[in-house]
Amino acid sequence: MIDVQRLRVLRAVAEHGSFNRAAGALMLTPSAVSQHIAALERTVGHPVAVRSTRGVTLTEPGRLLVEAAESISAELDQVRHAIDRLTAERPRLTVATFTSGGRHLLPAALARFVDAHPEVELTVLESEPEAAAAMVRSGAADLALAYHFDGPPPVRPGERPGLDWVPLMEDPLWLVLPPGHRLADRPSVGLAELGADRWVLGCLKTEAYLRRYAELAGFGLRVAASTTDYFFAQTLVAAGVGVSLVPHISLTTAGQLTAIRVEPPRPARHIGLVLPRRRRPHPHAQALAAALTAAAASPHTPTGERP
Repeated sequence: MIDVQRLRVLRAVAEHGSFNRAAGALMLTPSAVSQHIAALERTVGHPVAVRSTRGVTLTEPGRLLVEAAESISAELDQVRHAIDRLTAERPRLTVATFTSGGRHLLPAALARFVDAHPEVELTVLESEPEAAAAMVRSGAADLALAYHFDGPPPVRPGERPGLDWVPLMEDPLWLVLPPGHRLADRPSVGLAELGADRWVLGCLKTEAYLRRYAELAGFGLRVAASTTDYFFAQTLVAAGVGVSLVPHISLTTAGQLTAIRVEPPRPARHIGLVLPRRRRPHPHAQALAAALTAAAASPHTPTGERP
């Protein structure tokens, strides 16, 4: 039988790239780390790590064992959190969310959930999608509201075992223009028409994404401001700093802004839920997921947008 502690040691070696650094992280001696790895190799009958002057390289069996170690660690963390919930005086539910999703989808969903389950102690944690997925996998969160752009979702089959991605809605990006902009009276605009404008980024993740679209449209992106908040970004647009792409659910009417459709290829953000894959699903997590699904189905129509 493979020893879980030895898998933990191998995982640390893979993470730190050397026996010495792994030993420091685990508060063991390098000799103890070497002994654990040697014992693991005797158990599986194959080398798992090759040491050289450049550090440690995992063999293919070693990589498979590290993947197993990550899954086992995540399962044990989930069990620990589940036991904590079972022994708590009140049922607990923790949800991780990104900022704009939390602002526009969570309130209605939480109101519905609390009305149906007043006995549950709720905790809401703000987190970016990748970190939120890791929180669900470890059991630190019971579910997460997350998003992705035109790439893969934060949960992909095989990459994060034990997690499911449940699509909720497509959140198209709108072009937001300041008052008096030359294109403000248009029903839709192609990005190529904005080659001379400077841009305000409402999310650092959108820069690489927007650069790809700008390249397709034939111009180089000129960034005037970078923020981590779409609402702050829109106040900067209202002040005349630049133009911006803003997700539909984050649109506001601050400063008489104009929101205009982008002509194809129209960028979008895809919002969904990260849920743990379990034999016995968490009933309260399922209830909140249902409430979030209902909230996502309700239209968000900010005034001032072009239909």
